Amino acid sequence: MAVEQHIQFLRFALSEAAKCEPVSTAFSVGCVLTAQWPSDDIEPVVLASGYSRELPGNTHAEANALTKAKNLSSTDLATLFPSAPPSFELADALAHTDVYTTLEPCSVRTSGLSPCADALIAAKIRRCFIGVGEPDDFVNCEGAQKLKDAGIEVIWLKGLEQECLKAARRGHGHT
Repeated sequence: MAVEQHIQFLRFALSEAAKCEPVSTAFSVGCVLTAQWPSDDIEPVVLASGYSRELPGNTHAEANALTKAKNLSSTDLATLFPSAPPSFELADALAHTDVYTTLEPCSVRTSGLSPCADALIAAKIRRCFIGVGEPDDFVNCEGAQKLKDAGIEVIWLKGLEQECLKAARRGHGHT
């Protein structure tokens, strides 16, 4: 896939981040899950997207996108992947899934909730494209390293770092 297409998906994630209700105690993040099944030779389809605080419970963008993907019905999956066999399940799609997130997936939550890096590892996604590393505003994030340690390819997309930081810190009083 061309770099331009990766940037396009990251811009989609930025549009998701713009939907966040800004708060001074957390980042505003957007996330898009795409899958290319059965091979990388086909156009990726969007499985789900999400943003911080979209779903109830102090939720993060990656967790919300995963929750929405997990709520896809077998009919939804058959529509997204028309050539898939009847036994095709979400786990099959997740093995071919790329995550586009505006901010490095969290490795620790001050709320005590499960970190997004852990959720992505548990989902067995294949790659994570990140717009910018998480600043040390709240915690020292090691999400990208956790993903790499779990065998997930991490790709730092270049070119939108300032836009991603600005989106993340919206409502914080500085950019």
